[in-house]
Amino acid sequence: MPRPLNPIEIARRFFLSGHLLLRIGIGAFIALALSQLVLAAMGTGNARAADGIRAVRVWPAQDYTRVTLETGGAVKYSLMTVKNPERLVLDIEGIELAGLQQELANKVAAGDPYIAGMRAGRFRPDVVRVVLDLKTEVKAQIFALPPVGEYGNRLVLDLYPLTDPLAAMLSPGSAKTPAATPSPGNAARTPAAAPSQAVAAANPAPALPAGARAAPPASATPAGSATPPPDLPIVVLKASPAIAPAPPSAAPGSSPAAEGAVTQTALAPPPPGIDAKPETRRDSKGPEGGKSKVDRLVTIVIDAGHGGEDPGAKGHRGTFEKDVTLAIAQRLKAVVDAEPGMRGVLTRDGDFFIPLGGRVEKARRLKADLFVSIHADAFIKPHARGSSVFALSERGATSTTARWLAKRENDADLIGGVNLDVKDRYLAQTLLDLSQTATIQDSLKLGRSVLTELGGINSLHRGHVEQAGFAVLKAPDIPSILVETAFISNPDEEKRLSDDAYQEKLAKAILKGIKRYFSRNPPLSRSTLALSSPR
Repeated sequence: MPRPLNPIEIARRFFLSGHLLLRIGIGAFIALALSQLVLAAMGTGNARAADGIRAVRVWPAQDYTRVTLETGGAVKYSLMTVKNPERLVLDIEGIELAGLQQELANKVAAGDPYIAGMRAGRFRPDVVRVVLDLKTEVKAQIFALPPVGEYGNRLVLDLYPLTDPLAAMLSPGSAKTPAATPSPGNAARTPAAAPSQAVAAANPAPALPAGARAAPPASATPAGSATPPPDLPIVVLKASPAIAPAPPSAAPGSSPAAEGAVTQTALAPPPPGIDAKPETRRDSKGPEGGKSKVDRLVTIVIDAGHGGEDPGAKGHRGTFEKDVTLAIAQRLKAVVDAEPGMRGVLTRDGDFFIPLGGRVEKARRLKADLFVSIHADAFIKPHARGSSVFALSERGATSTTARWLAKRENDADLIGGVNLDVKDRYLAQTLLDLSQTATIQDSLKLGRSVLTELGGINSLHRGHVEQAGFAVLKAPDIPSILVETAFISNPDEEKRLSDDAYQEKLAKAILKGIKRYFSRNPPLSRSTLALSSPR
């Protein structure tokens, strides 16, 4: 039988057991505190990792070179230029140096016209400095983009040349050799519309250190351009016998020309808002004895949709729309250049992005006769197929599909990346006046001619020209169409779009449609060789 405990022993044991409980409580408290500290450290690490560099992409082009830094979150940055030698210095807060250095490796191509190299180092404990060694002085702009599509936050640095590449084509001296036609891969290019500020207003740069100066803003059309030459005569392209259009009325006293040759005629006065004074000039002492002298080339601006950061649609085989559109656009330029009295000008001749407004601006500065934008459609269902042609609409989309497609194409600026602080007059404008209405009517005529020819090589998704508010078609004085060559989301059509022979068929069909249109609607006299600011 156990011996009963006295009160002192009971108190002693209770005290000891309480001390044990106290020790257990203190230990539990310490463990909980440590776990919270570990979680906080992990959270901080994750937050810093989220702000790390996901990718660095460089898109070199003669128009401009773009450097994109994709991060897991918004970052603070500042940009400055340094002279002797030419450099750009970009300071970024809160990103990992090792990850950035790894992404920068081997990203600069030897043929980049503006960047010789890029390097990164630690500037301050929380600031990484990126230095771009330049081959020449540039105009730089920088801006941040929020996440969109598959992209996270992006910091975009664009490097523009001091001299606009398009100015050489527009200079009066180029009129001396109008017959020269550059190859498809070497068309003159123009930079996208650049903002006046070098650093985005939403992220003002800190004060610059001594010896450095702020990056100069990208300027618009150079001031002091030469006086434009007088208007040049109208050029009429006669169609081939297979087209058999209604013959246009000829100028009094003009004689028929050989089939496929370039002739000239006088037209009724142009509609209001178009400055054109048609002239007819013959050179009886020319090398061909009495044949009409061609004083200008009919200019077709050919727009390869998407490009650079904006890949466009993607096929099941991994084909990107931007690659298909560029290949077809280059082929179309080649066949246009081969036509007497015609030349094609590409909005882009490489894998880089041009904002929608920049494409319209280029066509207007060239005073183009036509604007043709090349695309390859995509839809959520893979069985959708066929070619389509679209024109601008005054009263909204003509179908749900057209409305959906216009929205997708207009979102290209969000994917490709433009500085939203810069307002674009063409994208923001409402439909202007009667001259815009007349241009849309001409666009519909052009679209019908091209759609007819496309129907000879592919099924048509719609048997008529559709209309919607495509931003890239908003030039108020240039007939403009958007050609959806086929559905890249359809496996069979994706395969055909990647075939060289089929791309050539598409290019020739579009050209045939253009010639059909011109046979009924001769181009007005427009000086395409003089630099002119848009009205």
